Amino acid sequence: MKRRAFLIGGGAVGALFGLTATAVRATPAEAKEAILKLTAGATVRPGRVTLELPPLVENGNSVPLTVSVDSHMTTADHVKAIHVIVEKNPQPYVASFHLGPRAGRARVSTRIRLADSQSVVAICEMSDGSFWSGSAESVVTLAACVESS
Repeated sequence: MKRRAFLIGGGAVGALFGLTATAVRATPAEAKEAILKLTAGATVRPGRVTLELPPLVENGNSVPLTVSVDSHMTTADHVKAIHVIVEKNPQPYVASFHLGPRAGRARVSTRIRLADSQSVVAICEMSDGSFWSGSAESVVTLAACVESS
């Protein structure tokens, strides 16, 4: 009897947790707020940043992403940082890459997790203090970050 009572009680607690647990996701407004915080309110101009992201992803757990910035990477004009922001992951910040003129090329590659179909934005901070952006959309058929069993 004790084993049966334990299993029933454990099942009830598990069911209660399953009913109250919800997927926490950032919103597009939170992504915009994250960009404002990164840029300290400076104007972000579109262009110079290219994102290579598959338009259709079967599994959001490992999505290849390449960000490249049109820059000569000289001491006077180079990329200081590249930031990747998403709209619907639990956290809008995905990655930050800090570069300098000795990097040679302003190009980074990584794999990211996507919680859902969404827009991915890359913000580039240049050595002159300007900010540039690029974005890409990706449709995810099997979401990551919020999988339930």
